[in-house]
Amino acid sequence: MRRSEFEVHDKAVFEELLATCEYGTLSLIDEDEPYGVPLNFVWYEESLCFHGSKEGRKAEVFRKNAKASFSVVKALSLIPSYFSNTRSASPATQFFISVQITGKIEVVEDVSTKCAMLTALMQKLQPEGGYDAIEVTNPIYTKMVEQTGLFRLMPESISIKFKAGQNLSEERRNLVIEKLLERGEPLDLLSVKLIQEANKKA
Repeated sequence: MRRSEFEVHDKAVFEELLATCEYGTLSLIDEDEPYGVPLNFVWYEESLCFHGSKEGRKAEVFRKNAKASFSVVKALSLIPSYFSNTRSASPATQFFISVQITGKIEVVEDVSTKCAMLTALMQKLQPEGGYDAIEVTNPIYTKMVEQTGLFRLMPESISIKFKAGQNLSEERRNLVIEKLLERGEPLDLLSVKLIQEANKKA
């Protein structure tokens, strides 16, 4: 990563981001053309898991070329240029946390593993429950599990970027915090908390 001050190596930050973001973008290579697909996902057993049709362009592409990357972004506050007490547009930016995972996609065929992955996805997206357990022996799921494609991206590299004012002087950072607190939106309060935590570690 070119801007090393934004690079994060904390696994807890990585796992929190993947647990709280509902979707990301899968990037594939379709012969000589890039192909991006937004989709829901879950981090399960050290791999990024998702489901979909066994047929169609996405499945055809990664059966020909299993190399892929997946990106997830959690947007934090927009920082207007005037937060820096200037008429210049240059300081305008946005704080964020992002993860990029690169590796190879595997097709999951084992029915028990498919049920476990679908259960993990449901626990993430519907934590309140309200559904029967997804089990091989439950007849309401037999056809669905058989027909649904389950896939996992096995990571070869993981990059975490956290932009929260680490490159600002203490004076400018304090000014941004003051302006965020004045604006007071829920995302601003979260951003202030993360800015302070990030700069304690810096």
